[in-house]
Amino acid sequence: MKFIHIADLHIGAKPDAGFPWGRKREKEILDSFHKIIDICNEQEADLLLIAGDLFHKQPLIRELKEVNYYFEKLNRTQVVLIAGNHDYISGRSNYTGFAWSEGVHMLAEASMDSIYLENINTEVYGLSYHTRFITEPLYDSVRPGCEERINILLAHGGNEKDIPIDKKAFQNNGFDYTALGHIHKPQILSSRMAYAGSLEPLDKNETGDRGYILGKIEKTGDISSVSIEFIPGSIRRYYKLELPVHQGMTNGAVLDLAKDKIEEYGSENIYVLQLTGIRDTDILFQKEDYEELGNVIEVIDDTVPDYDFDALYRDNQDNIIGLYIKRIQEGTNPDKVAKKALYYGIEALLGAKNYKRS
Repeated sequence: MKFIHIADLHIGAKPDAGFPWGRKREKEILDSFHKIIDICNEQEADLLLIAGDLFHKQPLIRELKEVNYYFEKLNRTQVVLIAGNHDYISGRSNYTGFAWSEGVHMLAEASMDSIYLENINTEVYGLSYHTRFITEPLYDSVRPGCEERINILLAHGGNEKDIPIDKKAFQNNGFDYTALGHIHKPQILSSRMAYAGSLEPLDKNETGDRGYILGKIEKTGDISSVSIEFIPGSIRRYYKLELPVHQGMTNGAVLDLAKDKIEEYGSENIYVLQLTGIRDTDILFQKEDYEELGNVIEVIDDTVPDYDFDALYRDNQDNIIGLYIKRIQEGTNPDKVAKKALYYGIEALLGAKNYKRS
């Protein structure tokens, strides 16, 4: 039995709203979902597992109809899905009573339920969120009912507010595969358990690959063989790029370094640029110049000016600047934090001194 496992699509989310490329991101999430439908057909997958948060919030009827239209394009793949903490089933949820196309099965109950797919001898267990938060460990004691079937647990959670999961206990829960959702970073925890992660990264902190799990389960009697593989496939990625700065580098030189890095990693991707190191005291980095390089969502200037502390101390022995330098430098074995405090403190004190003079 061949399956594809996805989670956390968050259809309807609008990442990077307000940025020039933000208008495209909502559509790219849908495009990635459509691509999964094509992949199911190309791979002749038997089963598509959706481990919660198909939608970013409780879906509108028109959104359900659009998604269902694409499910109808599946040639042979059956679908099993659950609602997660974002698209949970409230009292007036449009999930309730929605008529999915043939071959699409939603485990919509708040307590553990299952669906047996006879043609592939597979039983999928799962439950849907009916509230925003669930703090009880609802999955830890779940066990399959028939060992001769391929048994899959579809689960959404893994932290204190969203169904805590004892991952060690899960290793011996009797399921042939546990398809996890909620954690957006893909994680293969064992050959029988994985977080698929989100199809598309949703904010600047979600660096790294995003995609889906492709798996295969073969079972004879109560003995199963499971193989899974994470397949990267997102339209864009977020990168946090460190740009090391040294004395003598101008704003233009660092801009050229940033351009080269963005060209290397791909102009379609989205970047946080972090400037580090020591700069000349008379050089300033203009953040707007870096934002104009492309999809730059944030510029972090962690550089520190190359002050001559001995000269500053000689010139300021009788004031707070001199006292500050002496106090920091007399500290035993100053660490990086202390050194950075020295740079930033002097910058602030000099700024205040110059302000008073003006």
